[in-house]
Amino acid sequence: MKPMKLKNVIQTLEQIAPLTLAEDWDNVGLLINPLRSKTIKKVLLTIDLTEAVADEAIAGKTDLIMTYHPILFRPANRLTADNAYDRTVMKLIQKNIAVYSPHTALDAVIGGVNDWLADGVGEGEVSVLQPLANSDAGQGRLVELKKPMQLKTLTGRIKKYLGLKNVRIASPAEETPISTVALCAGAGMGAFKGVQADCYLTGEMSHHNTLAATLSGSHVILCEHTNTERGYLPTFGKLLSKALGSGVEVGVSVIDADPIRIG
Repeated sequence: MKPMKLKNVIQTLEQIAPLTLAEDWDNVGLLINPLRSKTIKKVLLTIDLTEAVADEAIAGKTDLIMTYHPILFRPANRLTADNAYDRTVMKLIQKNIAVYSPHTALDAVIGGVNDWLADGVGEGEVSVLQPLANSDAGQGRLVELKKPMQLKTLTGRIKKYLGLKNVRIASPAEETPISTVALCAGAGMGAFKGVQADCYLTGEMSHHNTLAATLSGSHVILCEHTNTERGYLPTFGKLLSKALGSGVEVGVSVIDADPIRIG
């Protein structure tokens, strides 16, 4: 098959994760639309579009970067070479590389990031925490486990699924078996609003929200923000490759990584 026009690739991305599913505060879609007409032969997937990832894309002759987190999020008054964020944007524009972000649309859609994360919890019934009107999709997921499990067992499953050696854990005074897990990739507190579960699984949560959860009798498992997202990229890459056909090469960044390390 032949390479695809940019507009056709964008249409495919929007079919996989409709932008109408994104949160109102989010900045999704085609964020950098090159001045020169663009034919897409190579797509690079990343969670964060850092300057290092941009350099990787340039070296690999990438035509389109699909960055999960939007690189353009807040209004900019000026772009300067002294700022790494600004340099990244300027490099991509200079090299005529398109940039697209699905972010919370990819979280909400059925089969997206949150459903992938739910697959790592264990066998059970999965439902949407915050359903969108007139849609099966929405933010967050609730897993009602087929068989209750101890925190140690659940933690072991999550670490293995996400490829992590360590996670952060908070527990109530009395550790009880876990039957329900509320989860949301990234920073999930907004999706947990009004939801009671035996365990909350997300990337990050504030001290006070974590404390409140344990005082109400719930466990908390925190994996760091992008560790709950990055593992979905290979799955998304296969889905996108199938949709685009053999004329477009889809790869996952080897530079992209969580900025937090355990010292």
